[in-house]
Amino acid sequence: MAIQWFPGHMAKARREVTEKLKLIDVVIELVDARLPMSSRNPMMDEIVGHKPRLVLLNKADLADPNITKEWARDFEKNGATVLAINAQNGKGIERIAGACQMLASPLFEKWKSKGMKPRAIRAMIIGIPNVGKSTLINRLASKRIAQVGDRPGVTKKQQWIKIASGELELLDTPGILWPKFEDQVIGYRLAATGAIKDELLDFQDIALFTLNYLKDHYPDRVMNRYKLGKVPEDGLELFDAIGKQRGCLLPGGYIDYDKAAELILRELRSGTLGQVTLEKPPEA
Repeated sequence: MAIQWFPGHMAKARREVTEKLKLIDVVIELVDARLPMSSRNPMMDEIVGHKPRLVLLNKADLADPNITKEWARDFEKNGATVLAINAQNGKGIERIAGACQMLASPLFEKWKSKGMKPRAIRAMIIGIPNVGKSTLINRLASKRIAQVGDRPGVTKKQQWIKIASGELELLDTPGILWPKFEDQVIGYRLAATGAIKDELLDFQDIALFTLNYLKDHYPDRVMNRYKLGKVPEDGLELFDAIGKQRGCLLPGGYIDYDKAAELILRELRSGTLGQVTLEKPPEA
């Protein structure tokens, strides 16, 4: 299944990000800890350039903690500052302001040497849809400022948000995907975690992709969750086994694949299947 998604407002968002960069001291890039590379927009390296960047591995509570550490080392090796956080419950976000201050300190020292007065750090938050930008902003601001939704594409325009502590001024931006997925596996990973609107997807196709990954990398998790005696080597057989075990059946005892697929993806996204990461660093 080919997944292509580049709504017009995302093309506009890309232009707006480029225009606003001259006002920014630090770029905060939010990615999904379950798929850190697939949830990064490769255009951003080109657009952001050499601006100091803080990479936040969000939803770390849903990701495999050992692989999250591998990803953090991989990003750091390439010059990024990295924090693993959970914007939903606020875990780790208390370190964000300090990390931004550290990244902006060379610029501020330069201004200080010229006799310029200090001001709040201006940071831009970027990330693909549904990665948790609005939740993070509301958590940092200690109130509901950014609109939050359980579907991608909720944020439609840029807005400046002053953080209560006065240390940061944040520029939220609409989520940006790239024009097409050169690697279709990236599209499948994004779809599995909910980064792409569900109405654009074939749930059965995405669920089968997910099961093939889980049986290879987390077989014990699958076996225990769905009370299976063993995990079939074939993904479709596993699909059937879960459908039967969970009672996802049509008249005549046939598997209701739509119902089973929805159940599998819901349990993956909610963390019911445990802490799962869908990709590893290139060198791991």
